[in-house]
Amino acid sequence: MNAGIVGIGRYVPDRILTNADLEKMVDTSDEWIKTRTGIEERRIASDDIDTSHMAYFAAQKALDDAGITAEELDMIIVATVTPDNPFPSVACMIQERLGANKACAFDMSAACAGFMYGIITAKQFVEAGTYKNVLVVGVEKLSKIVDWEDRNTAVLFGDGAGATVIGPVSQGRGILSFELGADGTGAKHLYQDETIVMNGREVFKFAVRQMGESAVNVLEKAGLSKEDVDFLIPHQANIRIMEAARERLGLPSEKMSMTIKNYGNTSAASIPISIVEELENGKIRDDDLVVMVGFGGGLTWGAIAVRWGK
Repeated sequence: MNAGIVGIGRYVPDRILTNADLEKMVDTSDEWIKTRTGIEERRIASDDIDTSHMAYFAAQKALDDAGITAEELDMIIVATVTPDNPFPSVACMIQERLGANKACAFDMSAACAGFMYGIITAKQFVEAGTYKNVLVVGVEKLSKIVDWEDRNTAVLFGDGAGATVIGPVSQGRGILSFELGADGTGAKHLYQDETIVMNGREVFKFAVRQMGESAVNVLEKAGLSKEDVDFLIPHQANIRIMEAARERLGLPSEKMSMTIKNYGNTSAASIPISIVEELENGKIRDDDLVVMVGFGGGLTWGAIAVRWGK
């Protein structure tokens, strides 16, 4: 049995925070931000919208897209580092709101690589025949842990949610291969101490190396080559990191998702948000080979090769 994405949805807040807005808040400029990160604006959730709200909105859209009801869910996995509270989990909160009474539910913490970790965990349950429908949500309200006086991090992050239903797909489609990894020795370079603290130089070096390596590794595991790739969806952290991964695969720029300019770095939500955007743009079609790759605090990373379609 092959597991794949059978439904997907996203939610981003209405409020837009532009680079011009940030110029009034911290010592920075629109040119500096765009040149170094590729970001032009990001979405910021209002005070009355927390992580669980965004997760619920995205999850409902994913269920609708999959054509199933919440009662048909067997498991809910939420990847987040910004839960409403330490407990109960966001997964349990949206289980109640969705009415997914039969589903077990838990959160996982792998920072920006969280969605990759969630997808691969769901894959195991589906392919083992243990569960049929697993909801995986990547969601963050990073605005509540950003130091808005730190010019190095305040410009990077945004809020949002993306959700997928993982279930059985037809032969030849779905998740063909994957890679997950971690290096705890790098934890000191990206962590939360009330607010986000980052050694940008060290994270950049790690990400440039690991994103490219992981993308190549999943192709090799699937018995495929760089020439087989139809589309690349990297974690939307920094345009220079993303470009390095694209160049490693030898892809033209039009074959890589670049939603970062509109949403910034939404951590665990960035890849599913990008998938929805590219589906709407017609850049991902059935039977396309799509490579997704992300990295995050921990340090963590993950990549998957997917043959798109149900």
